[in-house]
Amino acid sequence: MRLLVFLPALLLLPSCSLFRSGPPPKASYVMYEWDDDKGPGDVSVEIDLSSQIATYKRAGRTIGWSFVSTGKEGKSTSPGNYKVSEMMELKHSNLYGWITDPEGNVSNGDAQPTTPVPEGHTYHPAPMNHWMRLTWSGIGMHAGEIRQPGVAASHGCIRLPRDFVPKLYKVAKVGTPVKIIKSGAPKAELPRATADAGT
Repeated sequence: MRLLVFLPALLLLPSCSLFRSGPPPKASYVMYEWDDDKGPGDVSVEIDLSSQIATYKRAGRTIGWSFVSTGKEGKSTSPGNYKVSEMMELKHSNLYGWITDPEGNVSNGDAQPTTPVPEGHTYHPAPMNHWMRLTWSGIGMHAGEIRQPGVAASHGCIRLPRDFVPKLYKVAKVGTPVKIIKSGAPKAELPRATADAGT
């Protein structure tokens, strides 16, 4: 099964230039592939920080891959061998969130609980759907935005494609091994969607 994500060029443009020259071109990428044979053995995860791609195996048999988004510079995700230690359908971050104005518009998209909140504004802790904890210092895997596949952009957690993460959550368990490596391998060309690819 494949999921396609469309990344409009307008996400990179200032708001003053929207819709001045017709609809922006779109680039589509395959965000994941999943083919779990549901056979014997447990699931394991390997995340490559260099390519920003995770590989999923069941007893050594590859059953899928997905793009991820790990910690950006200054908040990088540490390589190592981990195990899922907690699973929650929905967890709210106690470290990060955003602030909205009285009309509900985001006034600060990268806030923390200690960030001063202007009068009338509201702080919202970031929701982390399908949370799978890896460390007790707050690092885990969860659903999140991957706006630029292949680019690290999180605060240290591992973001997984939103439509994919329920599939992994269903077969993972407390104790599932997660290996994070930094291969140093050059980034491969992003997998492009084919004309007949399904959604």
